[in-house]
Amino acid sequence: MGAGTGKATRLFTQRVAEVTATDPDAAMLAELRKHVPSGVQTERAAFEDLRPGEEYGLVYAAASLHWTKPEGRWSRMAALLEPGGTFASFGGPLRLADPAVEEAVRTVRAPFLESDEIPSPDGTPPEHAMQWPGTELQQSQWFTEVQQSAIKRRYAMSASDYLGHLSTISAYLVLDPAKRGEAFSRIRRVLPEAVEMDADITVHLARRRYDQ
Repeated sequence: MGAGTGKATRLFTQRVAEVTATDPDAAMLAELRKHVPSGVQTERAAFEDLRPGEEYGLVYAAASLHWTKPEGRWSRMAALLEPGGTFASFGGPLRLADPAVEEAVRTVRAPFLESDEIPSPDGTPPEHAMQWPGTELQQSQWFTEVQQSAIKRRYAMSASDYLGHLSTISAYLVLDPAKRGEAFSRIRRVLPEAVEMDADITVHLARRRYDQ
């Protein structure tokens, strides 16, 4: 769900025989189809517009669950899963690894944004042992065996790719276009050509109850 251009879908098709990718954006799905086997099914629909029909052994969201509406989220998710099936969500923020670079970016960003962090959808503080969506899954009548794990990652990306990443963050998207352009220009001037990133992935797994 929320497959976008299919970065995660491409990996799953190497291990799973049948994959259905859903996304509300036709252009995204068109790009996805360029990179996956022809047998991958695609459906243009937002999560809320998916209608229960076939039940799946796995439903997964790769950095897309926060786009879904909270009302009825887990009953809809459960309706897509066979009893005992698995829901998986994975993703995480990209953060500058070098404190000096991070401080320089924070300084030039300050006139435009105090922070570009994406807050937890349910308000869970970052120091809490269980993070969203695990917090919601633990309270849901539809799911059990909720697990959370982290995959440590660190890599370098170009300054232009980092700015491209920032252009997808809602805090910048809501800025006036002129201010957004100026903010990106100032950030670019303090970035090295290669930017070291902390890119840990948090994984949540939960099993669809048999008795619901």
